Amino acid sequence: MRRSKYNARRTEVDGITFDSASEAARYVELKLLERAGKISGLELQPRYELIKAFTTDSGEHIRGITYVGDFRYTDITGAVIVEDVKGMKTDVYKIKRKLLLWRYPDIKFVEII
Repeated sequence: MRRSKYNARRTEVDGITFDSASEAARYVELKLLERAGKISGLELQPRYELIKAFTTDSGEHIRGITYVGDFRYTDITGAVIVEDVKGMKTDVYKIKRKLLLWRYPDIKFVEII
């Protein structure tokens, strides 16, 4: 299997292909936590709109910007957790993370490194 430019190796678990082995391993951990009742509502690839699409005064259409996390779930306290498994923090990721935290202050954001 071909590696990405950041040396991540796509890994399949439960018929789901993950971008890296560490993301797949975290999925296995979260599934175990869900079965144990420690978390609930595990979702993969949750999408958050950061900036809506718009059209400029001159008629140019500008696409919106979205953030796609790796996992979202609710912990035992009822807090909504969004996780991102990172091997490399790109400049685009850093900006999107800041926009996410600003636009959605009620979520708890966790980076798994």
